[in-house]
Amino acid sequence: MPWDRRAPERGGRPSAWALLPEDLAEGECPGRPAHVFSRLQRARTWLADDRLFLARDSRAWLEAHTDLSLPVILERHPSEDGSTKLVLGLTDGHRIEAVHMPRRVDDPRVTFCLSSQVGCALGCTFCATGAMGIVRNLTAGEIVGQVLTLMRALGPTLGEDLFLVFMGMGEPLHNLDHVHRAIRVLCHPHGMLLSPWRITVSTAGLVSGIEKLARMDPRPLLALSLNATTDAARSATMPVNRAWNLARLRQALDAWELKRHERFIFEYVLLAGVNDTLEDADRLVAWLGPLSRGHNLNLIPMNEHEHSAFREPAEERTQAFAKRLHEHGCFVTVRRSRGRDVQGACGQLVRRAVAGG
Repeated sequence: MPWDRRAPERGGRPSAWALLPEDLAEGECPGRPAHVFSRLQRARTWLADDRLFLARDSRAWLEAHTDLSLPVILERHPSEDGSTKLVLGLTDGHRIEAVHMPRRVDDPRVTFCLSSQVGCALGCTFCATGAMGIVRNLTAGEIVGQVLTLMRALGPTLGEDLFLVFMGMGEPLHNLDHVHRAIRVLCHPHGMLLSPWRITVSTAGLVSGIEKLARMDPRPLLALSLNATTDAARSATMPVNRAWNLARLRQALDAWELKRHERFIFEYVLLAGVNDTLEDADRLVAWLGPLSRGHNLNLIPMNEHEHSAFREPAEERTQAFAKRLHEHGCFVTVRRSRGRDVQGACGQLVRRAVAGG
């Protein structure tokens, strides 16, 4: 079918959750396409027994022509900080992880940390997911399905209270077609109606993907995981730098035409004795140049895990690094990653087992 949007490595029927109204119209789904799409995408319209609140002929068409399966929650790991790491099972038996992070106890807004792949091909030496290697891409339907599954289980019920960060398992720009397809679905006015400015896609520095994403619409915010200030240090911890070095990466950012109020997010994982000196801070500011002002710079003390020999720097080392950046005029946040006690923080997500294995 021409409206069939599936990952190239997957077979079977197309996922209902990745279809836009025009796809439903092209497939001759009974009923008004915008209405059917809205019912699919708005979790609060589902019945208590998980049936879609749809006309019988529309529901029968979906059951006959599409895959209506969603990721299944296999494990929940609540953290003392209020976040919850969830292990989700996919239909082929593979597992991924996502994190549900309420902003505050009295605030309905929630951030979801989403996965884009099973595993990751980039092999960053401080990241647990990199130890898995790459298994496969997620489909757009599986990505949207993560959102719907988390919303139904833990909230929120409204898209207006939701923020998404693609900072879970995988390199999103290695799966950009399906990540962007999911973003189009989630931002559609007849569906969740998310603003693209409430969606952040994080990359380890895949320049070809950055350049492609810059031309896409809707365009989410871009977060760059930098983590070193020399090519030698970055190549040693992030193999992607051997293909696209710091100069080439900076060139891609310069070519990104920022819209009004749009900002980059720079992430810098502090590794004790590797990239946490005051000289590193000075080189970081020099590399950023004009981008050192007006953009967000997140310092992330290493979240330790069994797959890496790197360690978190001492607190005074972290504070000295942050102070140096402040002195240069940078807007700096020391990010205390949520879910560390349940291995749900940045760089800690890893799944080796498959369901039933």
